[in-house]
Amino acid sequence: MTEKLIGIIGGSGLGDALAEKIEDVTLQEVDTPFGEPSGPIMVGRLGANRVAFLARHGEGHRFNPSQVPYTANIFALKSLGVTALIASAAVGSLREEIAPGHLILVDQFIDKTFRRQNTFFDQYGAVHAEFAQPCCTRLREQIMMAAEKTQAVTHAGAIYVCMEGPQFSTRAESLMHRTWGGDLIGMTAMPEAKLAREAQMCYALVALASDYDCWRDHDPNKDKQSLLAEIIGNLNLATQNAIKLIEAVLETDGTLCDETCPCRKSLELAVWTKPEAIDPALKSDLSPLFT
Repeated sequence: MTEKLIGIIGGSGLGDALAEKIEDVTLQEVDTPFGEPSGPIMVGRLGANRVAFLARHGEGHRFNPSQVPYTANIFALKSLGVTALIASAAVGSLREEIAPGHLILVDQFIDKTFRRQNTFFDQYGAVHAEFAQPCCTRLREQIMMAAEKTQAVTHAGAIYVCMEGPQFSTRAESLMHRTWGGDLIGMTAMPEAKLAREAQMCYALVALASDYDCWRDHDPNKDKQSLLAEIIGNLNLATQNAIKLIEAVLETDGTLCDETCPCRKSLELAVWTKPEAIDPALKSDLSPLFT
């Protein structure tokens, strides 16, 4: 039986640090119908599992959130055999109780993006995947159990507001996001989570709180350089906490890839276009999504 392959997407702060932990690495250059992914995919071992690691922003952090090739990234990971995907992302906190340095297992999203391709199926037909629970409940539970073995403060759920960027929020927007019920603000979870669902992957997001968003006043006694240094320090702390958490997850006895999970059947009733109306070439090109 082929050993399962766990996907990991490293966001701001986590990419280089986690990549150094992976052993027996081979680099996979993957061509997709959606172009090239953010970079070569590192396939190797981390803990007790085989992993496929991809840095979301590419080498040197060259892709801003709107330019990340999300469709190519998810398609490339799925074509290598990834069916369970753990992603990380830096976020700003919209809640006093979610302090910089904390980790958060996101369970809901509010999507404000508007410049990004958010489906694989624009040319294929009408495909409507269920998305009420956007993160895999089973995979999140496995991660939360692993979090109990670490020292970091880890929140079991939160609503992530995904904005387009690359500019940060205005104060008015930040206050509005709080009234919406948002707990976190970030720029990269969408359309990544939507595409993972269309690829029939179990998806979980570990968010790293780097600072409080601008709804909360900064210390007036600190200049911009001091505030930036504080944010970078918070992100470094959260990054180390996230690495320990992911390592703990990959050492767990729990099942990270489960073929009976509803996430693995998300396209079962999703295709509304009649089979004879679907371009056979597209059907062939996108076949990895249906496995």
